[in-house]
Amino acid sequence: AKNFYGGNGIVGAQVPLGAGIAFAHKYKGDGGVNFSLYGDGAASQGQIAEAFNMARLWNLPAVFICENNHYGMGTSEDRHSASTEFYKRGDYIPGIHVDGMDILAVREAARFAIDYCSVQEKGPLVFEISTYRYHGHSMSDPGTSYRTRDEVQEVRQTRDPITGFRDRLVGAELAEVSELKAIEIEVKKAVDADVKKAKADGQIGEEELFYDIYENNLEGKIRGIAPWDKHEHKKTQTAVNV
Repeated sequence: AKNFYGGNGIVGAQVPLGAGIAFAHKYKGDGGVNFSLYGDGAASQGQIAEAFNMARLWNLPAVFICENNHYGMGTSEDRHSASTEFYKRGDYIPGIHVDGMDILAVREAARFAIDYCSVQEKGPLVFEISTYRYHGHSMSDPGTSYRTRDEVQEVRQTRDPITGFRDRLVGAELAEVSELKAIEIEVKKAVDADVKKAKADGQIGEEELFYDIYENNLEGKIRGIAPWDKHEHKKTQTAVNV
């Protein structure tokens, strides 16, 4: 996706990279704003504090967003953080708490951030977007060893962002229940079709793991796990952020 720079294998490491992209926006004067997202489990990483400091010193157009699902990978925020008010972690950077289960609240928070950082050029912001995950962190996590099924069900019934927004649309008479149900059925069919296609497709060849690493490859063959393990590099598409 255009202007999406991916994640990182190191917990929280995308945050200082995001600060670097924000510096590039300021250096080029292109009006861009960088949004760096990390979870509550990553919020205590030292590199995040370093990124905060640098962003404030240089007044960078950066929005640091803690997506707080309240359980990290499987440990409640009360057990892994001395302070659970993550939007205050910026200290010298203004912080805002946002209800991540409210679609309109998230939209308005993003609008505010772009105006604050780009139009007004006031520097960085720290957002804590409070959300929730219904399932485990990974396939090995059943998601019920550190919380009850009743808790998960209650959030589904009272705070779900999709059903909540649907109810608001119907309540404001902006849409009929039948219209939204038709959209839901259409989306489900599309998802089912894509899942069926994915399951039917064969596994890609291992050689493709070494394709499109570089836009302009100057290294020749790509090293694998050992110095003598070499692989061909192929460019099959054009990078979107060049």
